Amino acid sequence: MSTVSSTGSNAFLDSLSGSSTAAKAVSEGAATAKEASERFLKLLVTQLQNQDPMNPVDNAQMTSQMAQISTVSGIEKLNTTVERLNGQFVQMQAVQGAGLVGKDVLIQGDRLSVVDGTPQATFEIGSPASRVKLEVLSPAGRLVDTINLATTAAGRHDVPWAAGKDLPDVASYRFRVSAATGSTPIDAVSLTRDRVDAVNTGGSSLTVELERAGRVPYNQITALD
Repeated sequence: MSTVSSTGSNAFLDSLSGSSTAAKAVSEGAATAKEASERFLKLLVTQLQNQDPMNPVDNAQMTSQMAQISTVSGIEKLNTTVERLNGQFVQMQAVQGAGLVGKDVLIQGDRLSVVDGTPQATFEIGSPASRVKLEVLSPAGRLVDTINLATTAAGRHDVPWAAGKDLPDVASYRFRVSAATGSTPIDAVSLTRDRVDAVNTGGSSLTVELERAGRVPYNQITALD
């Protein structure tokens, strides 16, 4: 019967040792975790059949190698499970998103919204402000009007711009907002209304087709208006 020296045995085990070696094999696409596990077991059986009876394979090393193979296999199964759950989550979002078609939503943006024929600026602040300034800009970026607000509560606010009611293409006008309490600036987020035309489920994430903004990720919708 042929024998394998202890040096050869250790070299065999060393070639399989370390999680980095297993990870590299998986990342390079040499074999799936299942194939790697089957190959390892075949090599292990061959090693045990041909080991030197006077210098057998160390049990601790063999157990360590088997544990590493099990870990790689477990990671692959976990990745498969996560991908499946992500697919189900996207489908669930699609069902919810379908209900938005034809409705108005709010997203971050600086365009004026037009509600019942009146243009308005929508913004949100996280804390009360002693003053808020809205500046209306033409499509070319020229300042055309300034609206100053007194003490304003935290939350979302709609500010009509009556002066622009009869302007052509007023929906292409933009605005910028700034807020402060005393001399301390407050974060203010400008929002714009848009209409959902369609829901797109292609790829690994859900997107919505908006009338003006085009395609945007579903998670960028701030509120249903």
